Amino acid sequence: MACKHDFIERRKTHWQRLEALLTTIGQRGLRGLSRAEVREFGRLYQRTAVDLAIARHDVRDTQLVNYLNHLVVRAHGAVYRTKSGGWRQLWHFYRYDAPALFRMHCRYVWAACAVFVGFALFSGFFVCYDEAFAVVIGVSDALEQIKHGRNWTERINGENQLAASLIMTNNLRVAVFAFGLGIFAGLGTFYILAVNGLHIGGVLGLAMKYDFTPLLVFVCAHSIFELTAICIAGGAGFLMGSALIAPGNQTRGAALVERSLAAIKLLAICLPLLVVAGVIEGFLSPSNVPAVFKVSAALLCAAFLVVYLGVGALAPVVQPAAAPPCRRVPHLRMMFRTED
Repeated sequence: MACKHDFIERRKTHWQRLEALLTTIGQRGLRGLSRAEVREFGRLYQRTAVDLAIARHDVRDTQLVNYLNHLVVRAHGAVYRTKSGGWRQLWHFYRYDAPALFRMHCRYVWAACAVFVGFALFSGFFVCYDEAFAVVIGVSDALEQIKHGRNWTERINGENQLAASLIMTNNLRVAVFAFGLGIFAGLGTFYILAVNGLHIGGVLGLAMKYDFTPLLVFVCAHSIFELTAICIAGGAGFLMGSALIAPGNQTRGAALVERSLAAIKLLAICLPLLVVAGVIEGFLSPSNVPAVFKVSAALLCAAFLVVYLGVGALAPVVQPAAAPPCRRVPHLRMMFRTED
């Protein structure tokens, strides 16, 4: 403890000064500092980051490490917001952070994909074996349309803009539900994925049984982005729900807050995918262009996802780890009082 006491005594003045500068930045922004104070802020930020590394490696006091971590993250946030505008931050997120985040949590996305595909295959095979199952899963109307060869997707032509907006809204609602219901230990996410898998698998199974190719061609162009987004949203729901099942060495509350923040960022990947999928489904999918163009669009979408999510995160993104949000970070004076 003497080592910890000496460590704090030698450096506490610098930490207090950095706290004061951060308070000024929070009230007036970085422009509220003089040039000398800006240079001082940079030096203190770097020095405190070094102190954090020392505290983690040598001192190993949880309260001290949490305090310094919180201080460094605040300073980093002030610098990052100043250097990057909103659009630049957004570009940086989708260019580097989003694919890296996907790769980090891809096991949850694959779990969601397995649930969706599993129920879709079950529904497709079962509805072909017994068409009465179509009534059970709520696709009896589609069964009648397919049996009589009626391509209901042609109705979209002539009102493409309205259809595209409605499709985007519906898909976004499904994605948000798949994510949000993950709060129930992932069970709500499982339900949303299972229900959608049953519906889509049942309709596609009937289309293949009756060789109804217009529907299969209609689906292929937009389904790559659309279904990928739903699986990513489901993965975000499972990630959030995992905090209640397997919080690790954290409390469930701390794990829930931390993983929910990551899940929200994971959900953000879905938004542009759903927008593009809605545009394709509203304009290209129902159009009368040759099927080869729609298949080509599907292949281009698949290739983009492989490149973007598979190798798009090769540029490392180094950020300081945030302190557990639900823990109360002590003020420096309180820590000194404890030491005394």
